[in-house]
Amino acid sequence: MAPLRFSANVSWLFPELPGLPARLRAAGSSGFEAAEVAWPYAEQPEALARAAREAGLRLVLINTPPGDREKGEMGLGAVPGRQAAFREGLERAVLYAKALGCPRIHLMAGRVPQGADRAAVRSEMETVFLENLRHAAGVLAQESLVGLLEPINTRITDPRYFLDTPQQAAAILQKVGRPNLQLQMDLFHWQIMDGNLTGNIREFLPLIGHVQAAQVPDRGEPDSPGELNFPYLFQLLEDEGYRGFVGCEYRPQGDTVEGLSWLRSYWDRRGRPQAGR
Repeated sequence: MAPLRFSANVSWLFPELPGLPARLRAAGSSGFEAAEVAWPYAEQPEALARAAREAGLRLVLINTPPGDREKGEMGLGAVPGRQAAFREGLERAVLYAKALGCPRIHLMAGRVPQGADRAAVRSEMETVFLENLRHAAGVLAQESLVGLLEPINTRITDPRYFLDTPQQAAAILQKVGRPNLQLQMDLFHWQIMDGNLTGNIREFLPLIGHVQAAQVPDRGEPDSPGELNFPYLFQLLEDEGYRGFVGCEYRPQGDTVEGLSWLRSYWDRRGRPQAGR
């Protein structure tokens, strides 16, 4: 069984360093072969691509733009009335993905509109999401890119997020029925919403194109105190034949590099993966 491949989420790791280029350099120096960035849009794509190249990293994931954050937007995929803005954001994400050589884009669903009742708008939001996802799948396919759907927990992190369980996301993927749309499993969110991680990993793995990891409930390093047994979960992913990346999307509890001791010991035990896509 091949060892897992890990990706540094530089929107979360190395908060002690200003700016993405410095964080990419630090990730490369720490032994990562890959990185991911939530929103790269404050930097020029060419400059970011150069920084990643110089750090010996490839970028494996970015998100679509969040929309108007001052108005509380957090993605636009399922938001009624924002279809044009979603499509514009998608074009921008594709431009960055191509410049960065990044094969995956997380298509953010967004939030239930302020003041609206989730149950009352659910059906309309799903219809909007399906329409936007069909459009996105076509755009992405032309560039050989993969779009990802990520359920985000509504218990702690984002109470108004539209897409909040693996079951909901898998049902939407099934309705859209496009092979270049896949599931993004953030173990932090999945544990908080549904638990049953062994069963859910086994059930949904054929749909999963990217994994992210953080401890529950404090969202720290995998070996920080919390509910999740990461040695077991990593072994399970290996045993089930997962071949994608595991993104380190957590909040370092202290110095980022010191906090990576869990990863150094994984590498010592399992060896480093061979380069691949």
